[in-house]
Amino acid sequence: MNALTQPSTMGDLLKYEVNPNYTRETVTLLAGTAYPVGAVLGRVTASGKYKLATSGGSDGAQTAAAVLLYPVDATLADAIGVVIVRGPAIVSRAALAHDATVDDGAKITTKLGQLASLGIIARDTA
Repeated sequence: MNALTQPSTMGDLLKYEVNPNYTRETVTLLAGTAYPVGAVLGRVTASGKYKLATSGGSDGAQTAAAVLLYPVDATLADAIGVVIVRGPAIVSRAALAHDATVDDGAKITTKLGQLASLGIIARDTA
């Protein structure tokens, strides 16, 4: 019998938030990719849209500014997503999604520090 695996959900990511009406916002995600649950996002300064927080670049998205709560497919066009933009909130560090092709341990630690400055704490939680 084949084993079934369930994709990550918001429950795997979000461990605590003080008030969803305060910590969450609806944002526009830049077209071109499918965003997974827990995607660490940066805000593009020129457009105000969010995309994966890249370690390089100078468009503003290199600074972690939000964590995506639900998967969003924005491969063909800009899409709307629900994110945590401020704390107090605790997320599972293991459930965060980042660009593994460019993010090494030091860059991930920097992003976690940027999230912590927003009140979003990433912990190793079960």
